[in-house]
Amino acid sequence: MIDRETVDRIYAAANIVDIIGEYVTLKRKGVNYQACCPFHNEKTPSFVVSPSKGVYKCFGCGKGGNAVTFLMEHENITYPEALKMVAKRYGIEVKEKEMSEEEVRRNDDRESMFALNGWAADYFSNYLHHETEGMSVGMTYFRQKRGMTDATIKKFGLGFCPARGDRMSKDALAAGYKKEFLVSTGLSLERESDGSLYDRFRDRVIFPVHNISGRIVAFGGRTLRTDKTVAKYQNSPESEIYSKKRELYGLYFAKKAIQQLDFAIMVEGYTDVISMHQAGVENVVSSSGTSLTTEQIRLLNRFTKNITVIYDGDSAGIHASLRGIDMILREGMNVRVVLLPEPEDPDSFARAHTAAEVQEYIRANEQDFLAFKAKLLLEAAQGDPIRKAALIADMVQSIAQIPDPIQRSVYIKECARIMDIDENILISEVARKRMATTGDREADEFVRRQTALRKAEAPQPEVEFVKQVEAGSSTEALERELVKYLLKYGHCSFEFKEGRTMVACNVAEVIFLELDSDGLTFRNPLYNSILATYREQWKILGTGVEVPAHFFLNHPDPEVCNASVDILTSDDNYVASQLWRRKDIHVESDAEMLAVGVPKAVTLYKSKVIESYIKEWQAKLADESLTDEQVGEVIQRLAGFNKVKVTIAKKLQRLIL
Repeated sequence: MIDRETVDRIYAAANIVDIIGEYVTLKRKGVNYQACCPFHNEKTPSFVVSPSKGVYKCFGCGKGGNAVTFLMEHENITYPEALKMVAKRYGIEVKEKEMSEEEVRRNDDRESMFALNGWAADYFSNYLHHETEGMSVGMTYFRQKRGMTDATIKKFGLGFCPARGDRMSKDALAAGYKKEFLVSTGLSLERESDGSLYDRFRDRVIFPVHNISGRIVAFGGRTLRTDKTVAKYQNSPESEIYSKKRELYGLYFAKKAIQQLDFAIMVEGYTDVISMHQAGVENVVSSSGTSLTTEQIRLLNRFTKNITVIYDGDSAGIHASLRGIDMILREGMNVRVVLLPEPEDPDSFARAHTAAEVQEYIRANEQDFLAFKAKLLLEAAQGDPIRKAALIADMVQSIAQIPDPIQRSVYIKECARIMDIDENILISEVARKRMATTGDREADEFVRRQTALRKAEAPQPEVEFVKQVEAGSSTEALERELVKYLLKYGHCSFEFKEGRTMVACNVAEVIFLELDSDGLTFRNPLYNSILATYREQWKILGTGVEVPAHFFLNHPDPEVCNASVDILTSDDNYVASQLWRRKDIHVESDAEMLAVGVPKAVTLYKSKVIESYIKEWQAKLADESLTDEQVGEVIQRLAGFNKVKVTIAKKLQRLIL
């Protein structure tokens, strides 16, 4: 385990904007930053990063935390692994205590696979640069056939796997790597006859696949043989650390350029990406030869809303890949298309031109997807009404994917102009397509808008901006409410009427006195941990002094940290507008809210605890094995609990009324 002193240094050094900015495009909004959430699909940004608090919160899916817990969630790694990632970024030496056997077992598998892939990448690269076979076969291919410089080869970690069928596997075993991980990563295959290993990528040039944070998750291997019975490419299989539908080749190297230029270029293969980068065009990614997936599009959506798809000059495969355009549109992104001159592909075109020439060609020749489809398909439909009708249906299908109604309207007008067809007919067709694909969601949205309109026209009731617990709330909800009052208002005071006198009360003092008077602790371990941490600091700092949020946001238990973030940001979307005050609508002050909320929450919590005690003792009363003396004791206890319950009920009635 990592010692607390090191953990504190890591949290102190971590810049949450820099770290999360590696994964999503953050845009400043006031003192905070906003983005579309990387953890769920959304069109309107609800993911907020607060640099002053050092936390993030998504008001759409509810996820929240600090820089370390963000990495845990995004990279699917453990707390110590996330701490090490941050420490490495800021050059902090990590001091560790010995981990338990259970912790070692839990962390080993994924880390072992990453470690093996890292070793394999170095192995393939060294073989390419220093072994005779690697230099004569692999390096010749990269330098002469593909025109790659040594700097480019090094940047992308390109390599070569020996032609001898099991050399890499044997060298990996000799280096101490386990057979099970060689098989699970897909680097080695196992013979059914005797269980021996042989290399999946034997006699192939190697393209390492990096995930968004730069760790190697897979490999692609290309054969240099002309034998058509041999597959041109071999790729790593799906594994614990690799899902091909969630990775984009080159994104790790392209993400900064994509953010800066606010658009991404989509190409087909490994060499297309590499040659474009070498030419100086770095905002380029590839789906690695597989069909484009929704997950890949959403991954790009974190960095830009704009995608330019480049097609080869040979248009044979374009029709099949048009499906990808509809998928991009469905995710609310803007797509443009560039068709290269025959017989060029992005690889050959980038090698034959400078960066300025490539960029200028893209600017001059990129087309809107609708114009591209029309031009591409109209050639085959000339003079054939049936084909033209099919083309219109195809274009309507694409327009129907666009979620934004204004954009849909613009494209309908453009399609009507291009195809010389009545706009109203297109409107009806698009609506019919959307109804078929979106089901009742459009109807639900219509009802929601109408309901909102009616509410806006109706007289406005008094507004309560802080959601408070009610009498039917669960014990856990009440514990959360009390923790919220401590974290957000523990240092604050409010006036409470005692008879005819107004008494100044401190929030934390009231909560702790009430709990301690009955010896109560929280049943939820997370909330109890927050309670204990707050009590410890409150005793040190004294009544009326704010306990700094970092004690909870940087708590050694990441679950406590996430719970604290969730609680601290729970009311961030409830902001009293000046409009209410201008309309003379009363908005509660913090003091007014606390004067009602704190006593009510404490009393409701005590009521719930008493109810649970009563249920427990009533269950004991049902035990037929009890003696008369024991039954009398149980009845006496129940009478005492019921008496307290009546007292609390009377107090609650006063508070609620």
